Amino acid sequence: MRFHMNGSSDDSDIVASTATAEHIRKFVFSCNVGSGGDTTVDRLEIRIPEILQGAYSFYTWPSAPVLAYFLWERRQTLACKRILELGAGTALPGILAAKCGAQVVLSDNCILPKSLAHIRKSCLANQLQPGVDIDVVGLSWGLLLNSVFRLPALDLIIAADCFYDPSVFEDIIVTVAFLLERNRGAKFIFTYQERSADWSIEALLKKWKLHASSINMDDIGKQSGVDLLEYMGGHTIHLLEITLIEPQNVGDLVE
Repeated sequence: MRFHMNGSSDDSDIVASTATAEHIRKFVFSCNVGSGGDTTVDRLEIRIPEILQGAYSFYTWPSAPVLAYFLWERRQTLACKRILELGAGTALPGILAAKCGAQVVLSDNCILPKSLAHIRKSCLANQLQPGVDIDVVGLSWGLLLNSVFRLPALDLIIAADCFYDPSVFEDIIVTVAFLLERNRGAKFIFTYQERSADWSIEALLKKWKLHASSINMDDIGKQSGVDLLEYMGGHTIHLLEITLIEPQNVGDLVE
């Protein structure tokens, strides 16, 4: 599979040092349901604090709303699901899942406390109390630290635009493979933005015995009357699902 992809602190420290650069970005999710003259509207507004002059994790990249709308239009299936978001950044998809009833763990690099603080700030902006309504943890891709082993059982792993740099591709794949091995039946669903025709994870998927399949995006946003192209900003976004290749029998384990 080829990837054509383009391109220590606490919450109060972030507020104090970046107040002039920060703004709140609103994402509205809705769905008209009903027939005839009776129409009910399911609606959810998520507020995301963004720091435009900050690091990558302080901005909502185009892949995030695409994944969020994918989850929103399957919100009936999210209740009580145990979900981990990798490289959460501003955490739009994970926060949406939590607001739809999922048990969510948001994660980002454990050596970036400002990023983790910003995730907590995004949660609070949406009336989600970290440690109570939602969890925020530090994870380093490719490193099996205690925080990885302390994760709860998972049904789904999600990520938006984590494959932004080839130097981290295997670290992500190793982490995903380990988590899928520990959570049999779980899936990794992620969006990515095209940046280079030379970037690929095909060999890594084979090495770590994972299977990837594309998810059709044609209908995403239609229930909500949303044109995803408005969020993509001229970029090409793809949606994929990765699962663990399960041996059919003992003989399959022998190459």
